[in-house]
Amino acid sequence: MLLALDAGNTNITIGIFEGRKLTARWRLRTVHEQTADEWGILLRNLFALNSLDLAAIDGVIIASVVPPLDSNLAAMSERYFHRAPMFVNSETDTGVKIRYDIPQQVGADRIVNAVAASLKYGGPCVVVDLGTAITFDVVSQDSEYLGGIICPGIGIAIAGLFSKTANLPMVDFRAPERLIGTNTVGAIQSGLYYGSIGMIDGILEHLIAELGPKTSTVATGGQAELIIRGSRFVKVMDADLTLEGLRIIWERNNLQ
Repeated sequence: MLLALDAGNTNITIGIFEGRKLTARWRLRTVHEQTADEWGILLRNLFALNSLDLAAIDGVIIASVVPPLDSNLAAMSERYFHRAPMFVNSETDTGVKIRYDIPQQVGADRIVNAVAASLKYGGPCVVVDLGTAITFDVVSQDSEYLGGIICPGIGIAIAGLFSKTANLPMVDFRAPERLIGTNTVGAIQSGLYYGSIGMIDGILEHLIAELGPKTSTVATGGQAELIIRGSRFVKVMDADLTLEGLRIIWERNNLQ
């Protein structure tokens, strides 16, 4: 079995693969101060709840954009799974050529998403990842990572409104009952929802005009399901795109 971890700024997504089948998936808060033993005990408990055997794990692969976590995740892997983890970076053999000016600046999650999108959806393709940041990653028809666009995430917008204003409340991100809000919470939710969709669709419209009408689009990340309900350009959600990309990279480097 393969243990795949996608460590982001807000959440860490954990997947267990038996062969090519994703048999378990958990999404947890990223806790920067958590020790290797705390990560290990947490995973041990999750395995126990799902009747999984830690000893059955024969590989660990990690995509991390939070460097302070890396040493503890590596120690956890070695201590609890007796495996040195594989960390994905721009030097990893992924099968996708990175065309960024400085490849080392591309986040591991963006590389992994590009790999999965190239194999599953072909190119040209745009991956919209709705995480702490909203990223647009472009894959060519020749399986090249061409670059992308980075925007502030929805959670950042919510926190900014709350922290920088005196009277606006903290709200949940959800589809509003009506476009025109008749109270403060409704007005903020409408602005967040339709503003996010408008930004995403506006950027995709420009990208599709440049890449061509056959460009496919796929959304992933925490708020993807809500966004695709109102988007003109994104109709496919792939919640496990990053985990699938990690599996693909692991197999490329370990099953040849």
